[in-house]
Amino acid sequence: MGHNYQCYYNGAWMPFSEVRVDPNDRGFITGDAVFDAARTFDGVGFLLEAHIERLFDSLRVARIEPAVRPDEMLAITREVIASNEEHRPEVGDFQVWQWVTRGPGRWAHDAGPPSVCVKVAPIDFEKFAGLYETGAHAVVTSVQSLTVGALDPKLKTFSRMHFNLAEIEAGRIDPEGWPVLVDDRGNLAEGSGYNLFVVRDGVIATPDTRTVLAGISRRYLISLAYELGIDVVESELQPFHLATADEAFFTGTSPCVLPVTRADGAPIGDGRPGPVTVRLLEAWGAKVGVDIAEQALKYP
Repeated sequence: MGHNYQCYYNGAWMPFSEVRVDPNDRGFITGDAVFDAARTFDGVGFLLEAHIERLFDSLRVARIEPAVRPDEMLAITREVIASNEEHRPEVGDFQVWQWVTRGPGRWAHDAGPPSVCVKVAPIDFEKFAGLYETGAHAVVTSVQSLTVGALDPKLKTFSRMHFNLAEIEAGRIDPEGWPVLVDDRGNLAEGSGYNLFVVRDGVIATPDTRTVLAGISRRYLISLAYELGIDVVESELQPFHLATADEAFFTGTSPCVLPVTRADGAPIGDGRPGPVTVRLLEAWGAKVGVDIAEQALKYP
């Protein structure tokens, strides 16, 4: 678990411990950086092309121009994964990160050059492994999601103080709490790195993308549900819909489909992972050839 994994940083290959970010880099000083995160299954990057497409969408919106094209980023990412393959059997699979900062400079409009890093790390299975059986606890926080008028939440950046504050609030309410932020109208939005879904009468519903990050796992789950003949509705959802749901779950890069069995201290449905949630998790695992819950329990 303590391996010093090889990474790519500004054109060079090195152990991650040797990466040195300029303390004047705006990515450090102001959160002026974009990133994306994927994972592997049996050492193969999952939906890498989609993650890199989203990364470069964020870069375009942020007006950051790295000296790396999307096809080069994809090749670098695959090489980083391959260069660490010898260590993967000990940890199961990797989380894969790409991040790009604007670089040093007093003003964003003339800062640079951008810094580019691609790295892997073990998936933090311990955070969620047991929750496939017991379910996560959702806490609807008073902290709001970003709005398009301030900073479009579809832009995946390091500027995430609202997530930090939501996690602190959720932890105070429930030590096992996973925050769910609300939007400027009080509707449910997203978690601090995961999307929310509820199930009622066999139909899945999830907040639309007005005030949430358009998650790659979210999109994959929707396509998987349609493939299984399960209807999905994208619409405004209030805390009422979570409290009265038959089932609920989160989607995220590492856990994929994570059951949610309590919300604001009360059980959802019968307080156990529901059949639609379990079916989706099993179908996802069948697609990638990995028993997702079993792997998480094996490598805590």
